[in-house]
Amino acid sequence: MSKKLPQIKSALLETALTHRSALNEPTSGTSSTVSNERLEFLGDAVLEVVVTRYLFEQFPKEPEGTLTAFRSALVRTETLASLAQEFELGARLYMSHGEEASGGRTNLSLLANTFEAVIGALYLDQGLEAVVKFVQENLLVKLPEIQSKKLYKDAKSLLQETVQALGQPTPEYDVLTAQGMDHAKTFTVVVRVGRQVFGQGQGPSKQAAQQEAASQALAVFEKNK
Repeated sequence: MSKKLPQIKSALLETALTHRSALNEPTSGTSSTVSNERLEFLGDAVLEVVVTRYLFEQFPKEPEGTLTAFRSALVRTETLASLAQEFELGARLYMSHGEEASGGRTNLSLLANTFEAVIGALYLDQGLEAVVKFVQENLLVKLPEIQSKKLYKDAKSLLQETVQALGQPTPEYDVLTAQGMDHAKTFTVVVRVGRQVFGQGQGPSKQAAQQEAASQALAVFEKNK
C-alpha cells in the first residue's frame, strides 16, 4: 500500500508533478503552464536545511565529515527516488508519451527531482514546520538503517575494502545498457569479482549505477559471512 502525501493545494501539487516534457504535449493531462523545475530547486534547498539542522542537533559530538556523509546518504538520488516510489509519484507524473516510453516513470533521477519538487510545494503551501514533520516521518527514519549498514560510506570503496580483506580480486564494473533520451538516460551496470557477478545496478549515470551494483554486492558478501 502506497503512502499518502500531505494535503497540498491542488495547483501547487500539479505543478510539482509536471515534468517539462508535458508542457509541449496537450494530451499530457496537466493544466500547469510551468514545469516542476523551480519547485525542485526550492525543495532541494529546503530539504538540505531540514536534514542539516536535524543532524547538527542530533549528533552534537560528530565531526563535520561524518555529518556530511550522513546527509549525503539521506539526500542522495537513490534514497529520494525510493521515497518517491513509496508515494507512487512515478505513476502520478505528467509527462510526454516519449518521456514515458523511455522509462521516465521509473527513472531514479527524475523521481528524486519530483520528490524535491513536492517538498518545495509543501513548503510554499504550509511552511517549514510542515516540511520538518514530513521529512522526519518519512526520510530521517531511514538514518538508523543507513548507520547500521554503513550506507553513508561510498559503496564502491566499501566493496573494495571488503574483497581485499577476503583476498579476492579487485571489483570490475561493466555497463550492460544505456537507455533513454540524452537528458534522462538510465544506465545498467554489473559488478564482477573474479568471473562472478555479485550485483547489478541502475542509475541516471554510470557512477550511480555502479554505486547501486556495489551495494548489492555488499549485501551478498554480508549474507555469506
